[in-house]
Amino acid sequence: MISETMLGRLVFSRTGRDKGKPFVIIRIVNERYVIVSDGDVRKIENPKMKNLKHLQYTKMKADEVIDYLNRGEIPDNHIIKKNIRQILERGETNGKEVW
Repeated sequence: MISETMLGRLVFSRTGRDKGKPFVIIRIVNERYVIVSDGDVRKIENPKMKNLKHLQYTKMKADEVIDYLNRGEIPDNHIIKKNIRQILERGETNGKEVW
């Protein structure tokens, strides 16, 4: 079962043209799909719907994005991009796990 704790979580695409690319979960559609954005190619204005099976989850979260989502606001693209960059620069890739 998918939960609200997944919002703001950093994920990597496992399939498609965007394979290996990092995204942040910005909305849960249903038990099977989520909406993701990277703030760059997939901007918040045109996010991507991804099947949960096609994502590699991490334990890492984009804290600023979560703050915006908890307030009911939509984060700007530069916020999403900055959070992804900060997480990847810290080298927190050891938090990768498949659910």
